[in-house]
Amino acid sequence: MQVYEGLEALTGAATAAEQARLEHRLIGFVPVAESFSVGEYMPRAHAEIDAALAAGRRPIVVGGTGLYLRAALTELDLRPPPDPELRAEIERRMTEEGPDALLEEILQREPTARIARGDRNRIIRYLELQQMGAVSDPVDGGQASQLWTDETRYPTLLVGLVMERELLSRRIDARMSAIAEAAIDEVRAADAAGASPTARKALGFEDLLRGDTESMRLKARQLARRQMTWMRKLAGVEVVDVTGREPADVAAEVAALLPR
Repeated sequence: MQVYEGLEALTGAATAAEQARLEHRLIGFVPVAESFSVGEYMPRAHAEIDAALAAGRRPIVVGGTGLYLRAALTELDLRPPPDPELRAEIERRMTEEGPDALLEEILQREPTARIARGDRNRIIRYLELQQMGAVSDPVDGGQASQLWTDETRYPTLLVGLVMERELLSRRIDARMSAIAEAAIDEVRAADAAGASPTARKALGFEDLLRGDTESMRLKARQLARRQMTWMRKLAGVEVVDVTGREPADVAAEVAALLPR
C-alpha cells in the first residue's frame, strides 16, 4: 500500500527525513485513483533488486504480505488480470447475494477449493477466474499450499522480527492512534480524489472515513497475528526477538547473520 501517492501517513511510508538517511524505492509512485496489483509490482521489484545488485549494493526488502514478499524475491506464475466488467458484476452479486452463496457456487464447480467462508476478496477473485477459464489458485498462481519457496532469484537472508505479544499490542494501538490523527486529512483527500478500490483496502482507510479508530486498531492487531502465524511456518527464517532492545542492537544481530 505504500506504493500509493498521497497515503504516506496512513501506510506508514518512510518520511522525507528517513529517506534522506537511507534510500527507499517503490514508495508513492502510483496515483491514488489507480488500481494496482502484485502482477504490476513483481517486475518493478525485480528491476530494483537487479539494479542494486548490479551496482554492487545490497537491497533490503521489507514487507509486507507474504504474497508481495514472494513476488519481490521469487518468480510467481501469476493468473490473468481481472476483467473490469466481470469484476463489477461479481462485486454486485456479492453485495446482493452475500459471500456464502458465491462460495457455494465455487464449490459446486471445484469442491477442493480452499477458501474461508466470509473471505469476500478471495471469493470474488476465485469466481472471477473460474468464469475466465483459469483453474489455478487466484492468490498466488496455483501455489497456495506453498507458503514459501527456497527458489529465490538470488541467495536471500530471511529475517523475522518478533516481540512480546502484549507489548506489541500496546505499540500497535499507540501507532494506530498516531496514524489516525496524522492521516485523516489525506484519507479524506484520497476519497474526494476517487481513490481506487485497491487503494481503499489500505488498513484504516474506510475506518477513518467512518471515524472508527477502534476498528482500525483491532484490524491492525489481527493483521499482526496473521503475519506472525505465517512467519512461524516460513522455512529458513531467522527469528530475532526485539523485545526491550535498541534498534542498533537488533541491526547488529541481523548484520552478523549476513554471509561475509
